[in-house]
Amino acid sequence: MLTDDSPYKKEFNRLINEIRKEVTSLREEIDELEKENSKLKSKLRKIEQGQADIFSEVSESERLAIRHQVLGLISKIDNHLEDSQ
Repeated sequence: MLTDDSPYKKEFNRLINEIRKEVTSLREEIDELEKENSKLKSKLRKIEQGQADIFSEVSESERLAIRHQVLGLISKIDNHLEDSQ
């Protein structure tokens, strides 16, 4: 039977205390990370709202014009790549 003065009991208690400290430290880190995550999610929502506002201000005809320009540029790039081969 282990007594309170046993070296094994003392080592066990020391290790248990070390584990408790580590668990407490990890819980605090989790709390900090959850707060940071919440802040980042809020920032992301604001950015997404800003992006949605930009696209909602562009009319359908402007979107088609932009799409046409992008497709024209892609076509020019494709032709240039084919010519250089």
